[in-house]
Amino acid sequence: MDKLNQVLLRDEIRVGANLDGWLAHGGGEGLGRALQDPGAIIAEIAAADLRGMGGAGFPTHRKWTPVAAAPEGDKYIICNGNEDEPGTFKDRFLLEHTPHQVIEGALIAALATRANHVVLYVNPHEQQALAVTRDAVQQWREHPLFTAIEQAIGKPLSLCVLPSSGLYIGGEETAVIASVEGGFPFPRRKPPFPAQQGVHGAPTIVNNTETLAHVPGILRHGAQWYRDLGIGHAAGTKLYSLSGDVLRPGLYELPMGTSLAALVFEYGGGMLQDKEFKAVFTGGPSNTLLTKRELDVALDFDSVRQRRSRLGTGAMIVVSEGTSIVRKVAEYVSFFAQGSCGQCPPCKGGTFQLMRLLNRLDTGRGVRADLDSLENLCRILPGSGRCGLIDGAVTVVESSLDQFRDEYEALLT
Repeated sequence: MDKLNQVLLRDEIRVGANLDGWLAHGGGEGLGRALQDPGAIIAEIAAADLRGMGGAGFPTHRKWTPVAAAPEGDKYIICNGNEDEPGTFKDRFLLEHTPHQVIEGALIAALATRANHVVLYVNPHEQQALAVTRDAVQQWREHPLFTAIEQAIGKPLSLCVLPSSGLYIGGEETAVIASVEGGFPFPRRKPPFPAQQGVHGAPTIVNNTETLAHVPGILRHGAQWYRDLGIGHAAGTKLYSLSGDVLRPGLYELPMGTSLAALVFEYGGGMLQDKEFKAVFTGGPSNTLLTKRELDVALDFDSVRQRRSRLGTGAMIVVSEGTSIVRKVAEYVSFFAQGSCGQCPPCKGGTFQLMRLLNRLDTGRGVRADLDSLENLCRILPGSGRCGLIDGAVTVVESSLDQFRDEYEALLT
């Protein structure tokens, strides 16, 4: 993508905790326009078609609207920077290199909803991101713009950084709320949804770091500008975390709707050792596999969903021919088994059994009954937990069985 069209990763705005540097390159202009007409913010976000960048692609304005409409009292904006899934590394980069973009987006969300608490929830394993964000937050607290926000919402505003639990499950939005409340990050059943009853029962918005980072640009340049950055019906840009068997792994900001082939072969430089492309785990390891038949797919939420997959966080883990799909799936399901909080027995026991069966198959000790048991678990486990962890584990197993069943069959003894 032409650097002139980049929104989040422009070189000149990678100023770390330097607020003056951010303001000198257009930072604060979106917030300034938001202060002029706070009531128009959500309509602008809706017109831009900004989606949640943390996984589901849920329209951002639909999270903000009920919180804005809620009666006066405590309201919370939480920037979810827990990011702990394999293959995903976009949020830590934003917090390390352009935290003011994220913070400004969160403050605009507070203006739009009259929220009086803004929490940046950051994975403690990312020490650099945590330190830079803390420094950046302190500079905002001392800046006149912060006072202007408080005057606009009509009450004191708290802005703080809170280290997350560092656990994978701690990134689920209701687990985030439990953690902010001071408890263990156990997910909760929904409804009630966070917008109705979040932190200490107050209306709460939990947005991904990347989602909030897009907000200042939309308010600065307008919804149509943002929509025009995408390809086809897709709006805006997206951060794609590209890893695996490619020559140039890394973080790429590209138009939403860029093709999978372009990401892998143009930006990623193609496959390592000139091997053939085999598959990609889309949105991290909790989604379905796409194969060479889907290289033409546009990487946006709707187009990927039409291929029976999900864009998720935009993580793309590329696999080449010669790599065992069964082994990769076994590794990822092991991650989910270790990451289960243990609150729901079907999830804790189910992920363990999936892991056990996959390891047996991968090491050549599996028999037909193991493969049958694996398929049976995929039928009975979905929906049995309070969050999506077990569903994600089942999804990647089911997809691998659908696309690469011959590899499973070849391992049976």
